[in-house]
Amino acid sequence: MNIHPIPAFCDNYIWLVKHQNEAVCIDPGAADGVLAYLKQHRLTLSQMWITHHHNDHTGGIAALKQAFPECTVYGNRDITDADIHVNEGSQLSFGGNTVDVWATPGHTDTHLSYVLHISDGLHVFCGDTLFSAGCGRVFTGTAAQLFASLQRYNSLPEHTLFYPAHEYTASNLRFAAHIEPDNADIQTALNEARYIPTLPVSLARERNINPFLRTGRTETAGRIRALSGINSQDEVAIFAAMRELKNRF
Repeated sequence: MNIHPIPAFCDNYIWLVKHQNEAVCIDPGAADGVLAYLKQHRLTLSQMWITHHHNDHTGGIAALKQAFPECTVYGNRDITDADIHVNEGSQLSFGGNTVDVWATPGHTDTHLSYVLHISDGLHVFCGDTLFSAGCGRVFTGTAAQLFASLQRYNSLPEHTLFYPAHEYTASNLRFAAHIEPDNADIQTALNEARYIPTLPVSLARERNINPFLRTGRTETAGRIRALSGINSQDEVAIFAAMRELKNRF
């Protein structure tokens, strides 16, 4: 089992999971790069896993389906090109490995994540819910939903690997340094983010550098209150305030 990023647009990654001569792609916003890679490596596309409905995650589905008509597309109820609708509790299989489907709303209200179980641990295709050192904007979901989705991720083992759909790490780290100016791990990560791809990223690393996973820390919460002007002690309110700070950063 091998996982490979295919760059798309300015900063997207289309993740490709390979097993023998078959492949799965996650969130194909464009088809050309995927088709070229599959041809070069003589792979058959057997599945597509879609996290949410935004066009930079779905725009390549039709062309890939035309090239590989036997490919099965999985997605939530609002993915019109899906062959099989999945949601919380659904299970898939690829290469003899189990894939759990999680509902992880917040960025959108129907956002899904795909948790692939391999012998070396868990591999989470998280779309636009978690980014390294950050998280997605809130569109049709809510900040409370996004907070809960990130807390669910944070319950996983620390060696879990996350595969976000965007290379936003450097810009996210600049905001993280604004929130936690004394965090040496963030400064180290900023230096390392010059080299891309910065992904996948482990949960252990995110716990050290991602302020959206650190709202329970007294220092982080205090900094957010000072910057935003809110007085609340509620962690969800603090999270929402930080997301608004990031929107304007």
